Amino acid sequence: MANAKYILLVETEVLPQYREEVVEALQTCLVHTRAEEGVEAFYQTAHADDPNLFVFLEVFASQEAHELHMQQGYTNTFFSALEGKLAAKPKFTRLAEL
Repeated sequence: MANAKYILLVETEVLPQYREEVVEALQTCLVHTRAEEGVEAFYQTAHADDPNLFVFLEVFASQEAHELHMQQGYTNTFFSALEGKLAAKPKFTRLAEL
């Protein structure tokens, strides 16, 4: 299934003192990401009862589209902006469409 959608659920906790800074970096990256060919959905959310616990749902048309996203300069800039601002390593869960 080389053309199967590539779906990720990403969960990460941001240190409270960096929340606004991380949100700003997220918003900048989101504009570029949603314009990418092969991005079908890209949601950035936070838990309603814990605003520092971020949850992202990312749907790419294929694994290749995800790999292309990961090679973009703005994606790398975003990951650099996260350094030292997370409470723990992000949890990545690969999902499969039913």
